[in-house]
Amino acid sequence: MRHRRGTATGSAHWIVFALLLAMAVVYVFPFVLQLANSFKTDSEASLAGMSLLPDTWTTAAYRTLFTGSAFPRWFANSVIVAVAVTAGRVLFGSMAGYALARLEFHGRQAIFAFVVGVMAVPGVVLLIPKFLVIRELGLYNSYLGLIVPLLVDASGVFIMKNFFESIPRAVEEAAYVDGASVLRTYWSVVLPMARPALMSVVILSFQGSWNELSHFIVASSDPALVNLTKGVAQLVGGGLGAGNQYPLKLAAATLMTIPMAILFFVFQRRIMNASTGAVKE
Repeated sequence: MRHRRGTATGSAHWIVFALLLAMAVVYVFPFVLQLANSFKTDSEASLAGMSLLPDTWTTAAYRTLFTGSAFPRWFANSVIVAVAVTAGRVLFGSMAGYALARLEFHGRQAIFAFVVGVMAVPGVVLLIPKFLVIRELGLYNSYLGLIVPLLVDASGVFIMKNFFESIPRAVEEAAYVDGASVLRTYWSVVLPMARPALMSVVILSFQGSWNELSHFIVASSDPALVNLTKGVAQLVGGGLGAGNQYPLKLAAATLMTIPMAILFFVFQRRIMNASTGAVKE
């Protein structure tokens, strides 16, 4: 009986493993196909797009991106905006989250309810009001116009508030006994313990600002301020000439994916780690 049960358990494990492997293949295959086609000629990518091994390997698409287009400028703009927005969201989101989680003030619950409500509003609804505000403040066609409206994100505030509430109050009470102020306690005691939540906010903020498109459409029309999402959209629309140009478009998409992949693999372990050893005896 025990042998049969062990055999059944082993078979179940293999079935689950096979299903997970199949799901992984389905998920990864488009990216592998994208990478393979970026090294093909335009005619081969059009005729044999499902082939994973190019008959003729060529880096022509990548050379065209870096020497025959404004791709380096797009990339630099995306980096500037994404880094600034990520830093702002981490700082302001953590401060707002800590205030909502720990500070007692009138209307705190109403403010948090408003934050949650903002998360339910589709971003496209705010495009026209956002454009009007940016124009009236004189931020149109500037880096400030690209960055400032994205500096605070409701989801980041929500994540940080919930994580701060999971930290024992005894940690902060011990800091207050030692003479630390509220700001000092937040910055030196509580914030280092919130690394898992901070890493989550970093990844979500960088990913959101890196892949943002609609905001940049309404915030700028200057070619010098085009970011990767707008630039790649122009390539898809045939911005560099006629023809399918599949390798060119897929090469741009591949290069656009690399920073996010690096960010995830660098911070994934820290996301999974939990804070320990914080309570003072």
